[in-house]
Amino acid sequence: MQIKEVIQHLEALAPTAYAEDFDNVGLLVGNSETKVTGILVTLDTLENILDEAIENNCNLIVSFHPIIFKGIKKFNGNTYVERVVMKAIKNDIAIFSIHTALDNALYGVNNMMCEKLGLLQRKILIPQSGNIKKLTTFAPNNEAKLLCTKLFEAGAGTIGNYDNCSFSSEGTGTFRALNNANPSLGIIGKLHEEKETQIQVTYPKHCENNILKALFKNHSYEEVAYEITTLENKNQNIGIGMIGELPESMKEIDFLKYIKSIFKTGCIRHSALLNKPIKKVAVLGGSGSFAIQNALYAGADIFITSDLKYHEFYKAENKFILADIGHYESEQYTKNLIVSYLRKKISNFAIILSDKNTNPIQYI
Repeated sequence: MQIKEVIQHLEALAPTAYAEDFDNVGLLVGNSETKVTGILVTLDTLENILDEAIENNCNLIVSFHPIIFKGIKKFNGNTYVERVVMKAIKNDIAIFSIHTALDNALYGVNNMMCEKLGLLQRKILIPQSGNIKKLTTFAPNNEAKLLCTKLFEAGAGTIGNYDNCSFSSEGTGTFRALNNANPSLGIIGKLHEEKETQIQVTYPKHCENNILKALFKNHSYEEVAYEITTLENKNQNIGIGMIGELPESMKEIDFLKYIKSIFKTGCIRHSALLNKPIKKVAVLGGSGSFAIQNALYAGADIFITSDLKYHEFYKAENKFILADIGHYESEQYTKNLIVSYLRKKISNFAIILSDKNTNPIQYI
C-alpha cells in the first residue's frame, strides 16, 4: 500500500477540503507514492515521536496538529519545527496532518468528546456554509436517467439522510456545430434542436472532481453544457463544535468532577456556578472562545472547550457555564479515533498508537 491510499481513507473520514482556511493540512512531508511500512498516529509530531516511528519501522506519521503551520524560510535546526522536518526527511518519514478537517468532520474530534461524555442527540454546533454546490447540466432525454445514476455514484445528490436527490425538467435545446466540431447529434453547419432534460443535483464540494469526471465520461456531447453554483445553505453534517444532552441531569459540581475524571485534566477553569442542573452540553476541542455565543444561543447549560482568556469568562453572562479543560486534554482522544478508524480500513501492516504524552503544559 502506498501513502496516497492511506490518505484516501483519511479523506473519507475527514476531507481536507473542509479544513479552516488558516490551517495547513494534508501531506506536509514526504512523497505520496512511497510504499508504507507502518503508520504511527500522534497528536503532535515532535522529535521523540520521530524516534518512536523509527523504532517501530513506521515511515508515515499521521498527526492531528501540523508540524508546519506557517512558512519556513530556513532549515538550520534552531527550532523544534526545523529539527523535526529535517529528521523526518533524513529518515524518509512522511508526515500527514488532519487537524481542522477532523475538527469539522461529523465523526471527528467533537463527536469523540461527546462519546466520552455519553451525550445523546448530538448535532453540529456551527454548521459550515459555502461547501454545498449545485450542478446544472443538460442531456438528451434518452440519456438523462443513466447520466443521473452516474452522477449519484460519484457523490452527487446526497442531502442529509437522503441520497439520489435531483430535479429534472424537459425542454428543447439548440446548437449548431461549426466546421471543426465532431457532433454526436446534428449536422455541421445546420441548427439542431434536441429534446433535452435539465438535470440539477447538489453535492459536497470535496466530491466535485469525481462528479465532473463522471459528467464528462458519461455525456455523449462533445461540448458539455453545465453550470456550477455555490450555495449558502449550511451543511448540517460538516462544521465545528457539537452539542448534545446527558441521559440524566447532573448537579454542576458533580458534572465538573465528571469532566475532570473523563479528560484527566490537572484542573478546570470555569465561570461562576449558577445552581442549575446540567443537561445540555456543548463541546469544542481545542481553542473555542469564538463559539461562546453559538453555545449560548444553542441553549447549552455548559460549554466545554479550552484556551479561554480572562475576559472571555465574563461572556458566560451568568446564563451558562464556561469550562476550560485544557487544549491537550480536550483533543487527547483524537489519536485513538484515528487509529480505530484506520485499523478497520487497513489490516495488512502495523498501525501504532503513539504512547507519548506531547502535552507541553504541566500542572503542580
